[in-house]
Amino acid sequence: MKMAARNSSMIEFIFAGLTDQPGLQIPLFSLFLSVYTITVVGNLGLIILIGLNSHLHTPMYFFLFNLSLIDFCYSTVITPKMLMSFVLRKNTISYAGCMTQLFFFLFFVVSESFLLSAMAYDRYAAICNPLVYSVSMSPQVCLLLLLGVYGMGCAGAMAHTACMVKLTFCKDTFVNHYMCDILPLLEQSCTSTYVNELVVYIVVGIDIGVPTITIFISYACILSSILHIRSAEGRSKAFSTCSSHIIAVSLFFGSGAFMYLKPSSLLPMNQGKVSSLFYTTVVPMINPLIYSLRNKDVKIGLKKILSKKVFS
Repeated sequence: MKMAARNSSMIEFIFAGLTDQPGLQIPLFSLFLSVYTITVVGNLGLIILIGLNSHLHTPMYFFLFNLSLIDFCYSTVITPKMLMSFVLRKNTISYAGCMTQLFFFLFFVVSESFLLSAMAYDRYAAICNPLVYSVSMSPQVCLLLLLGVYGMGCAGAMAHTACMVKLTFCKDTFVNHYMCDILPLLEQSCTSTYVNELVVYIVVGIDIGVPTITIFISYACILSSILHIRSAEGRSKAFSTCSSHIIAVSLFFGSGAFMYLKPSSLLPMNQGKVSSLFYTTVVPMINPLIYSLRNKDVKIGLKKILSKKVFS
């Protein structure tokens, strides 16, 4: 029988990490350190590039700037602590630290899901209504959309965290994960988690469902408009402006839905750890690569900055 801790300050969570095999610790540490380095350099590089190039100060790159910022932040919330699990004998985190990590992780992940839907709406406005694009995506509209994005992120994170802090955990709880995530924490509760599980299905359903529906409707309208474009060059250009975003959306929502909207009986926590690696470490690394390697404006902006440095 589990012994509940009366005082939350007494609780210390012990992370199992990705593996308990000593021979894999150093190789995995090197691998994920490389992934995190690429993530930081890629996202900060894109942030600086967009900030320094005036011709990139458009709604599309305004949202891309914030996407890189979010990817950098939530990767930083998770990966450094995960790297410690490969080099420490006992990888622990306090109750307050765990709840803080959980809140900010959820805040940035939920914000990204709604930001991707805002980016889809921006592409819809640019392709389907180009004549009124400057009005429909004015700086005021972009700012309101961004406030809505971060507002939904804060609401989602608060809903999950508030339910989590009401639970009673056992002292020195062993968490079969590399971070403080919802599902592995619920497994270690000494009290009923029915309300928490209900909140997971409702809130996660909203945080994935609403952006997904928005994105599908936007791209249905975009596809209809593209098919009415007579020139092959025009259709190709329209497709190219959307392809990077479609790839990013597929990677992010696919991995998130697979982790949270599948019954735990069908997805054991060990497999869940591996699948969660995709949206916590791989997606933040891939996003800047997708938008830089497949984007002509970003390449031009980068060449301009490099040419200025070489010339100076």
